[in-house]
Amino acid sequence: MCRGEAVNPFPWSAALTNLAITAAVVLLLMIAALVVAVTVRGGRHDGIDVVWGLGFVIIAITTLILSAGDGDRWRQVLITALTAIWGLRLAWHIGRRNHGKPEDQRYVDMLATAPDNPTAYAFRKIYLTQGVVMWIVSWPVQLGQYGYSASLLAGITTVLGMAVWIIGFVFESVGDRQLAAFRTDPANSGQVMERGLWRYTRHPNYFGDAAVWWGLTLLALHHLAGLLGLVAATIMTFLLVKGTGAKLLESTIGDRRPGYAEYVRRTSGFFPLPPRTPANTPERGSP
Repeated sequence: MCRGEAVNPFPWSAALTNLAITAAVVLLLMIAALVVAVTVRGGRHDGIDVVWGLGFVIIAITTLILSAGDGDRWRQVLITALTAIWGLRLAWHIGRRNHGKPEDQRYVDMLATAPDNPTAYAFRKIYLTQGVVMWIVSWPVQLGQYGYSASLLAGITTVLGMAVWIIGFVFESVGDRQLAAFRTDPANSGQVMERGLWRYTRHPNYFGDAAVWWGLTLLALHHLAGLLGLVAATIMTFLLVKGTGAKLLESTIGDRRPGYAEYVRRTSGFFPLPPRTPANTPERGSP
Protein backbone atom coordinates (compact mmCIF):
# COMPACT_ATOMS: atom_id res chain seq x y z
CA MET A 1 0.00 0.00 0.00
CA CYS A 2 1.42 3.37 -0.96
CA ARG A 3 1.50 6.44 1.28
CA GLY A 4 -1.47 8.01 -0.51
CA GLU A 5 -3.57 4.97 0.27
CA ALA A 6 -2.47 5.02 3.92
CA VAL A 7 -3.40 8.69 4.30
CA ASN A 8 -6.61 8.28 2.29
CA PRO A 9 -8.17 4.90 3.14
CA PHE A 10 -11.10 3.75 1.07
CA PRO A 11 -14.18 5.80 2.05
CA TRP A 12 -16.50 2.87 2.72
CA SER A 13 -19.18 4.98 4.40
CA ALA A 14 -19.51 7.29 1.40
CA ALA A 15 -19.36 4.40 -1.09
CA LEU A 16 -22.05 2.40 0.73
CA THR A 17 -24.25 5.49 0.91
CA ASN A 18 -23.73 5.87 -2.83
CA LEU A 19 -24.83 2.27 -3.40
CA ALA A 20 -27.98 2.86 -1.36
CA ILE A 21 -28.85 6.04 -3.24
CA THR A 22 -28.31 4.47 -6.66
CA ALA A 23 -30.49 1.53 -5.65
CA ALA A 24 -33.29 4.01 -4.96
CA VAL A 25 -32.57 5.81 -8.25
CA VAL A 26 -32.76 2.54 -10.20
CA LEU A 27 -36.05 1.64 -8.50
CA LEU A 28 -37.55 5.01 -9.45
CA LEU A 29 -36.24 4.62 -12.99
CA MET A 30 -37.88 1.22 -13.36
CA ILE A 31 -41.18 2.51 -11.99
CA ALA A 32 -41.06 5.41 -14.45
CA ALA A 33 -40.26 3.03 -17.33
CA LEU A 34 -43.23 0.85 -16.38
CA VAL A 35 -45.57 3.86 -16.22
CA VAL A 36 -44.45 4.97 -19.69
CA ALA A 37 -44.89 1.45 -21.06
CA VAL A 38 -48.42 1.15 -19.72
CA THR A 39 -49.76 4.68 -20.20
CA VAL A 40 -47.88 5.92 -23.27
CA ARG A 41 -46.83 2.83 -25.21
CA GLY A 42 -50.01 0.81 -24.81
CA GLY A 43 -48.51 -1.97 -22.72
CA ARG A 44 -45.47 -2.46 -24.91
CA HIS A 45 -42.47 -3.30 -22.71
CA ASP A 46 -39.47 -3.51 -25.05
CA GLY A 47 -38.62 0.08 -24.13
CA ILE A 48 -36.88 -1.41 -21.11
CA ASP A 49 -34.10 -2.47 -23.48
CA VAL A 50 -33.41 1.21 -24.22
CA VAL A 51 -33.63 2.04 -20.52
CA TRP A 52 -30.97 -0.62 -19.85
CA GLY A 53 -28.19 1.45 -21.39
CA LEU A 54 -29.54 4.77 -20.10
CA GLY A 55 -29.78 3.40 -16.57
CA PHE A 56 -26.02 2.87 -16.35
CA VAL A 57 -25.46 6.42 -17.56
CA ILE A 58 -27.73 7.74 -14.80
CA ILE A 59 -25.94 5.62 -12.19
CA ALA A 60 -22.52 6.84 -13.38
CA ILE A 61 -23.54 10.51 -13.32
CA THR A 62 -25.21 10.14 -9.91
CA THR A 63 -22.01 8.60 -8.56
CA LEU A 64 -19.87 11.31 -10.17
CA ILE A 65 -21.84 13.90 -8.21
CA LEU A 66 -21.88 11.99 -4.93
CA SER A 67 -18.21 10.95 -5.04
CA ALA A 68 -16.78 14.47 -5.33
CA GLY A 69 -13.91 14.77 -2.88
CA ASP A 70 -13.73 11.05 -2.16
CA GLY A 71 -11.53 9.88 -5.04
CA ASP A 72 -9.30 10.85 -7.95
CA ARG A 73 -11.39 13.28 -9.98
CA TRP A 74 -9.78 12.27 -13.27
CA ARG A 75 -10.70 8.63 -12.63
CA GLN A 76 -14.26 9.58 -11.70
CA VAL A 77 -14.67 11.57 -14.92
CA LEU A 78 -13.03 8.83 -16.99
CA ILE A 79 -15.28 6.06 -15.66
CA THR A 80 -18.39 8.22 -16.06
CA ALA A 81 -17.44 9.22 -19.60
CA LEU A 82 -16.73 5.65 -20.72
CA THR A 83 -19.97 4.42 -19.17
CA ALA A 84 -21.94 7.24 -20.83
CA ILE A 85 -20.40 6.60 -24.24
CA TRP A 86 -21.24 2.90 -24.01
CA GLY A 87 -24.73 3.37 -22.54
CA LEU A 88 -25.88 6.14 -24.88
CA ARG A 89 -24.68 4.30 -27.98
CA LEU A 90 -26.40 1.10 -26.87
CA ALA A 91 -29.67 2.91 -26.09
CA TRP A 92 -29.60 4.70 -29.45
CA HIS A 93 -28.82 1.49 -31.33
CA ILE A 94 -31.59 -0.53 -29.68
CA GLY A 95 -34.10 2.28 -30.03
CA ARG A 96 -33.38 2.61 -33.74
CA ARG A 97 -33.42 -1.17 -34.21
CA ASN A 98 -36.80 -1.59 -32.52
CA HIS A 99 -38.48 1.41 -34.14
CA GLY A 100 -41.41 0.40 -36.32
CA LYS A 101 -41.21 -3.26 -35.32
CA PRO A 102 -43.66 -5.27 -33.21
CA GLU A 103 -43.16 -5.97 -29.52
CA ASP A 104 -40.18 -8.16 -28.62
CA GLN A 105 -41.37 -11.77 -28.62
CA ARG A 106 -39.61 -12.42 -25.31
CA TYR A 107 -41.98 -10.07 -23.52
CA VAL A 108 -45.01 -11.32 -25.44
CA ASP A 109 -44.27 -14.89 -24.34
CA MET A 110 -43.53 -13.83 -20.77
CA LEU A 111 -46.74 -11.86 -20.33
CA ALA A 112 -48.82 -14.57 -21.99
CA THR A 113 -48.53 -16.47 -18.70
CA ALA A 114 -49.24 -13.43 -16.52
CA PRO A 115 -51.82 -13.78 -13.72
CA ASP A 116 -54.78 -11.46 -13.19
CA ASN A 117 -52.60 -8.35 -12.77
CA PRO A 118 -50.27 -8.25 -15.81
CA THR A 119 -48.83 -4.85 -14.87
CA ALA A 120 -47.61 -6.05 -11.47
CA TYR A 121 -46.33 -9.24 -13.10
CA ALA A 122 -44.43 -7.23 -15.72
CA PHE A 123 -42.91 -5.06 -13.01
CA ARG A 124 -41.63 -8.08 -11.08
CA LYS A 125 -40.46 -10.19 -14.00
CA ILE A 126 -39.13 -7.51 -16.34
CA TYR A 127 -38.47 -4.19 -14.63
CA LEU A 128 -37.51 -5.18 -11.10
CA THR A 129 -35.37 -8.07 -12.32
CA GLN A 130 -33.46 -5.91 -14.79
CA GLY A 131 -33.15 -3.16 -12.20
CA VAL A 132 -31.49 -5.48 -9.68
CA VAL A 133 -29.10 -6.83 -12.31
CA MET A 134 -28.32 -3.29 -13.51
CA TRP A 135 -27.49 -2.15 -9.99
CA ILE A 136 -25.19 -5.11 -9.29
CA VAL A 137 -23.46 -4.92 -12.67
CA SER A 138 -22.82 -1.21 -12.08
CA TRP A 139 -20.67 -1.84 -9.00
CA PRO A 140 -17.38 -1.15 -10.84
CA VAL A 141 -18.80 2.14 -12.10
CA GLN A 142 -19.75 3.12 -8.57
CA LEU A 143 -16.89 1.76 -6.45
CA GLY A 144 -14.34 2.73 -9.09
CA GLN A 145 -15.08 6.39 -8.48
CA TYR A 146 -14.12 6.16 -4.80
CA GLY A 147 -10.67 5.97 -3.24
CA TYR A 148 -7.24 7.33 -4.14
CA SER A 149 -4.24 5.42 -5.39
CA ALA A 150 -0.96 6.26 -7.06
CA SER A 151 0.50 2.75 -6.93
CA LEU A 152 2.17 1.05 -9.87
CA LEU A 153 -0.48 -1.67 -9.85
CA ALA A 154 -3.23 0.95 -10.10
CA GLY A 155 -1.47 2.47 -13.08
CA ILE A 156 -1.17 -0.91 -14.80
CA THR A 157 -4.83 -1.84 -14.24
CA THR A 158 -5.89 1.59 -15.50
CA VAL A 159 -3.98 1.20 -18.76
CA LEU A 160 -5.24 -2.36 -19.20
CA GLY A 161 -8.77 -1.25 -18.39
CA MET A 162 -8.71 1.43 -21.06
CA ALA A 163 -7.30 -1.01 -23.62
CA VAL A 164 -9.90 -3.70 -22.87
CA TRP A 165 -12.71 -1.12 -22.91
CA ILE A 166 -11.61 0.19 -26.32
CA ILE A 167 -11.42 -3.33 -27.76
CA GLY A 168 -14.86 -4.11 -26.37
CA PHE A 169 -16.44 -0.89 -27.62
CA VAL A 170 -15.03 -1.41 -31.12
CA PHE A 171 -16.30 -5.00 -31.30
CA GLU A 172 -19.75 -4.07 -29.99
CA SER A 173 -20.32 -0.93 -32.06
CA VAL A 174 -18.73 -2.21 -35.29
CA GLY A 175 -20.43 -5.60 -34.93
CA ASP A 176 -23.83 -3.93 -34.48
CA ARG A 177 -23.23 -1.66 -37.46
CA GLN A 178 -22.13 -4.53 -39.71
CA LEU A 179 -25.18 -6.57 -38.72
CA ALA A 180 -27.57 -3.66 -39.25
CA ALA A 181 -26.11 -2.99 -42.71
CA PHE A 182 -26.40 -6.67 -43.62
CA ARG A 183 -30.05 -6.81 -42.58
CA THR A 184 -31.00 -3.84 -44.74
CA ASP A 185 -30.09 -5.74 -47.92
CA PRO A 186 -33.05 -7.89 -49.05
CA ALA A 187 -30.64 -10.21 -50.87
CA ASN A 188 -29.38 -11.42 -47.48
CA SER A 189 -32.79 -12.56 -46.24
CA GLY A 190 -32.55 -15.99 -44.60
CA GLN A 191 -28.77 -16.10 -44.82
CA VAL A 192 -26.08 -16.15 -42.13
CA MET A 193 -23.85 -13.22 -41.31
CA GLU A 194 -20.21 -14.29 -41.54
CA ARG A 195 -18.56 -11.12 -42.76
CA GLY A 196 -16.33 -8.65 -40.96
CA LEU A 197 -16.09 -9.32 -37.24
CA TRP A 198 -18.78 -11.99 -37.57
CA ARG A 199 -16.22 -14.17 -39.35
CA TYR A 200 -14.23 -14.54 -36.11
CA THR A 201 -17.01 -14.81 -33.54
CA ARG A 202 -20.71 -15.55 -33.84
CA HIS A 203 -21.42 -12.75 -31.39
CA PRO A 204 -18.94 -9.84 -31.72
CA ASN A 205 -21.45 -7.46 -30.16
CA TYR A 206 -21.91 -9.64 -27.06
CA PHE A 207 -18.17 -10.24 -26.78
CA GLY A 208 -17.63 -6.49 -27.03
CA ASP A 209 -20.23 -5.82 -24.36
CA ALA A 210 -18.50 -8.22 -21.97
CA ALA A 211 -15.08 -6.69 -22.72
CA VAL A 212 -16.42 -3.20 -21.98
CA TRP A 213 -17.43 -4.32 -18.50
CA TRP A 214 -14.17 -6.12 -17.85
CA GLY A 215 -12.42 -2.89 -18.86
CA LEU A 216 -14.50 -0.87 -16.38
CA THR A 217 -13.78 -3.49 -13.73
CA LEU A 218 -10.04 -3.12 -14.29
CA LEU A 219 -10.42 0.66 -13.93
CA ALA A 220 -11.97 0.07 -10.51
CA LEU A 221 -9.07 -2.09 -9.29
CA HIS A 222 -7.02 0.86 -8.03
CA HIS A 223 -8.22 -0.24 -4.60
CA LEU A 224 -9.13 -3.61 -3.11
CA ALA A 225 -12.79 -2.53 -2.98
CA GLY A 226 -12.76 -2.79 -6.76
CA LEU A 227 -12.55 -6.57 -6.43
CA LEU A 228 -16.32 -6.50 -5.94
CA GLY A 229 -16.48 -5.43 -9.55
CA LEU A 230 -15.33 -8.91 -10.54
CA VAL A 231 -18.76 -10.14 -9.45
CA ALA A 232 -20.39 -7.60 -11.76
CA ALA A 233 -18.25 -8.45 -14.79
CA THR A 234 -18.77 -12.18 -14.21
CA ILE A 235 -22.55 -11.75 -14.04
CA MET A 236 -22.61 -9.66 -17.20
CA THR A 237 -20.47 -12.20 -19.07
CA PHE A 238 -22.66 -15.09 -17.89
CA LEU A 239 -25.81 -13.32 -19.06
CA LEU A 240 -24.28 -12.59 -22.45
CA VAL A 241 -23.01 -16.14 -22.96
CA LYS A 242 -25.51 -18.37 -21.15
CA GLY A 243 -28.45 -16.13 -20.25
CA THR A 244 -30.41 -13.65 -22.36
CA GLY A 245 -27.62 -13.21 -24.90
CA ALA A 246 -25.95 -15.73 -27.18
CA LYS A 247 -27.60 -18.90 -25.85
CA LEU A 248 -31.13 -17.50 -26.12
CA LEU A 249 -30.51 -16.17 -29.63
CA GLU A 250 -29.03 -19.43 -30.89
CA SER A 251 -31.86 -21.52 -29.43
CA THR A 252 -34.08 -20.57 -32.40
CA ILE A 253 -31.83 -19.11 -35.06
CA GLY A 254 -31.05 -22.48 -36.62
CA ASP A 255 -34.69 -22.78 -37.69
CA ARG A 256 -34.56 -19.41 -39.39
CA ARG A 257 -31.10 -19.65 -40.98
CA PRO A 258 -30.43 -22.95 -42.83
CA GLY A 259 -26.69 -22.27 -43.06
CA TYR A 260 -26.26 -21.55 -39.37
CA ALA A 261 -25.21 -25.08 -38.39
CA GLU A 262 -22.22 -24.90 -40.72
CA TYR A 263 -21.42 -21.42 -39.44
CA VAL A 264 -21.39 -22.78 -35.88
CA ARG A 265 -18.97 -25.56 -36.86
CA ARG A 266 -16.34 -23.17 -38.16
CA THR A 267 -16.83 -20.03 -36.04
CA SER A 268 -16.00 -19.36 -32.39
CA GLY A 269 -19.06 -19.01 -30.20
CA PHE A 270 -17.86 -15.98 -28.24
CA PHE A 271 -14.15 -15.15 -28.03
CA PRO A 272 -12.82 -13.98 -31.44
CA LEU A 273 -10.69 -16.65 -33.13
CA PRO A 274 -9.69 -17.44 -36.72
CA PRO A 275 -12.31 -19.58 -38.51
CA ARG A 276 -11.67 -23.29 -38.01
CA THR A 277 -12.11 -23.86 -41.75
CA PRO A 278 -12.02 -21.45 -44.73
CA ALA A 279 -15.33 -19.64 -45.02
CA ASN A 280 -15.90 -20.65 -48.65
CA THR A 281 -19.43 -21.92 -48.39
CA PRO A 282 -22.10 -19.96 -50.28
CA GLU A 283 -24.23 -19.17 -47.25
CA ARG A 284 -23.61 -15.73 -45.89
CA GLY A 285 -25.74 -13.76 -43.58
CA SER A 286 -26.62 -12.69 -40.08
CA PRO A 287 -28.43 -13.66 -36.94
